[in-house]
Amino acid sequence: MRVLAAMSGGVDSAVAAARLVSDGHEVVGVHLALSKNAEAYRSGARGCCSLEDSHDARRAADVLGIPFYVWDFADRFADDVVADFVSEYAAGRTPNPCLRCNEKIKFAAVLERGRALGFDAVATGHYARVERVGDRVSLYRSAEPAKDQSYVLGVLDADQLRHSLFPLGADTAKAEVRAEAAARGLLVAKKPDSHDICFIPTGDTAGFLQSRLGTRAGDVVDERGDVVGAHAGSHQFTIGQRHGLHLSVPAADGRPRYVLGIDPVANSVRVGPKESLAVGVIDAIRPSWTEQAVTGAWTGLVQVRAHGEPMPATIEARAGGVHIELEQPAFGIAPGQAAVYYDGERVVGAATISATAS
Repeated sequence: MRVLAAMSGGVDSAVAAARLVSDGHEVVGVHLALSKNAEAYRSGARGCCSLEDSHDARRAADVLGIPFYVWDFADRFADDVVADFVSEYAAGRTPNPCLRCNEKIKFAAVLERGRALGFDAVATGHYARVERVGDRVSLYRSAEPAKDQSYVLGVLDADQLRHSLFPLGADTAKAEVRAEAAARGLLVAKKPDSHDICFIPTGDTAGFLQSRLGTRAGDVVDERGDVVGAHAGSHQFTIGQRHGLHLSVPAADGRPRYVLGIDPVANSVRVGPKESLAVGVIDAIRPSWTEQAVTGAWTGLVQVRAHGEPMPATIEARAGGVHIELEQPAFGIAPGQAAVYYDGERVVGAATISATAS
């Protein structure tokens, strides 16, 4: 096949491209420039958007002997990922920018352009498995649970998966991937994994949001509505947050308090004990399906964080959304997060959490 290998500059995407070359595919490497000023997003080896990363990707492509290009997606990334991230926090929700990047950039914009240029598929270094049986394409968790990235791929649809390759999905240990990179002469073999949000270089999410949304003094209130503190903007908080609350009035029982709710209109933040965070019911909107929509109620697993525990639940598709009832209460679930639902190891689909209830 003619394969477009998305090369972030890290070890995973480099080895993924190398395996495709070894398998005899016609491979072209592409690095995505996601910022007009690359140094503004990440410097060093912590992320996937820096100038250093683009150089590392190019060197890996040279070692593999494949053509290499840099595609400028800065404007689309700014609109579809960064602006979405800021607006979601401004509305009191907690988004996942990596999931949005996969949905809008890597497996929409890149795949669209790649197919227009005659490529059969896009390959990435994600740890997940795609299985093909006849015309059916299914997405599964990685063979390596600690590295599984199926959660951030849960927004992909059947057509996108049909043209996606994940060469690392069957690997059982990251150490083996690094050893393979070293054996192939790839200099990224020892490069640290990326983490944090690529467009927030310091890792200071609150500071980044303040630079975009400014400050707006408001109250922190307890469950009775009594003022127990002050803040500089409700957008600087997320459901379940414990630290950085700066409360002036301690809890009567001396126990820690957590963010229970955010009201962006009133610019208030409500805090209380951990047990008040318990969620048993989740409603989600904008559902997507990796194969075909599932009708009626069914029992499966739901995951609400990239590295969260899958939770047994009853899942039911309803008009415009999905209704989820957890078997056991969960804590710190926030509107804006993605609920990705599974049938065992198979990814069924995803939706954006819009409301929760105890």
